[in-house]
Amino acid sequence: MANLVLVAGARLGAWAWDDVLPELRAAGHGTYPLSLSGLAEKQGVPAGQQTHVQDIVDEIEGRDLRDVILVGHSYSGIPVGQAAERIGDRLTRAVFVDSALPVDGEAFISLMPDGGAKVMASIAENAGFWPPVPASHFAGHGLTDDQIARIVAGSTPHPGATLTEPAVLKRPLAELPATYISCSLDGAALDADLAELMTSDRWRLAELTTGHWPMFSQPRELARILLDAAGPISDDAATSDTEHHRTPGRSR
Repeated sequence: MANLVLVAGARLGAWAWDDVLPELRAAGHGTYPLSLSGLAEKQGVPAGQQTHVQDIVDEIEGRDLRDVILVGHSYSGIPVGQAAERIGDRLTRAVFVDSALPVDGEAFISLMPDGGAKVMASIAENAGFWPPVPASHFAGHGLTDDQIARIVAGSTPHPGATLTEPAVLKRPLAELPATYISCSLDGAALDADLAELMTSDRWRLAELTTGHWPMFSQPRELARILLDAAGPISDDAATSDTEHHRTPGRSR
């Protein structure tokens, strides 16, 4: 049995994994969806990026979890990647769900095309928080109107400092045992840095033919990839029309 610690992306909380959990639990695994400080039911708690890293480490060490599959979606790939190296042999595999990846000394905001200028301005205008986005932001991601409404209703302002503080890594990310789940509806090419990571024999690549929020749009298919990361699964669960492992570095 593995223990899956699941961390959703910006503005979201533990609730975002609700549709993924039943299949993981049916397979006998422990599931620990986590809301980070300042988000969801933890609104009002001051938080920087290292706060979020410590949230994850504390969840794992506080519960004395072993055989951990540590899952990070979107923004949360950055604190998850840092926490993964800090929990040592408790980690079995990190799984990055269409996520940002930490780079030592760099902040999440530095990954944005304009250097994060618009996000910085938005944070400054909203008392230090990155505000929720309207329903139109989620168009084109394979989501139903009901799914979009659910995301919008559950979103909370995201602590701005978590986006501007730099990541801290003590060793190359390629040394982690990891799976990257790429979500695409348009056949976009792999990012060059991600393709380089895929040359590590410790990394695997999987694809979902959907948009950026697969825990809502394709929860069953996402669960199957997570089950694969956790260990052997039954033949029927291993087969999916929308997910497959791919040769590193090829376009998607």
